[in-house]
Amino acid sequence: MTQTFEKDYLAGRVVLVTGATQGIGRETALAAAAHGATVVLLARSVKGLEKVYDEIVAAGGPEPVAIPLDLLKASDDDFNTMAYQIKHAVGRLDGIVHCAAHFYALSPLVDQRIDEWMNQYRINTVAPFALTRACMPLLTTAADASVVFVGETHGQQPGAFWGAFGASKAGVGYLMQVAASEWDVYPNLRVNLLVPGPVNSPQRTRTHPGEAKSERGNLADLVPHMLYWLGGASRGRSGETTVLDLRTIA
Repeated sequence: MTQTFEKDYLAGRVVLVTGATQGIGRETALAAAAHGATVVLLARSVKGLEKVYDEIVAAGGPEPVAIPLDLLKASDDDFNTMAYQIKHAVGRLDGIVHCAAHFYALSPLVDQRIDEWMNQYRINTVAPFALTRACMPLLTTAADASVVFVGETHGQQPGAFWGAFGASKAGVGYLMQVAASEWDVYPNLRVNLLVPGPVNSPQRTRTHPGEAKSERGNLADLVPHMLYWLGGASRGRSGETTVLDLRTIA
């Protein structure tokens, strides 16, 4: 995508980014703030949240909101409290980007345990559902709201050894499609799935340790796609899956 966006493209919007302390989440949070959004940073690490918070402030972005939350342990009440915190702090919510993900290791199915499946489903599939549900009262009252689920290549194309992780990310695609179907009664609300493909992120380093950085896309090249789906440029498009291969960008 060669499209560029004005610095005020997301001005006046409040965007919640999960997994905001590293990788795709951090890059998305910084980019959204740089384009005028008030970003709600959500992650487990308080120190990590403080670092990204400081980066946004130092760059002159709107003062963000930081909410520490462990998605593996969060209950319905915890998600409801989080939504209340957002309403109390900034009064609205115009978008969510679900970047948080949990990955154990590549292994054959015979070596995978129930708790590995449960924990990856808990963070990769259940938490995005529960968090979005808790935020629905805020999203449905926004003039133009966008929910972006971040997928993974092996959730679209099953492969050996990806077992629990791939299945849990495939569930995100299903979740997006169900939400899009149910939310067609809200013309102001859209939901889509963005699959970044191989990019320079901590997760990619873990899953492909022998891969050279030159064999992956740059996170900076993902930014225009994130901005597009978050802002008004994508208004009217919902229920879509976009699969990227940023390695082809010169």
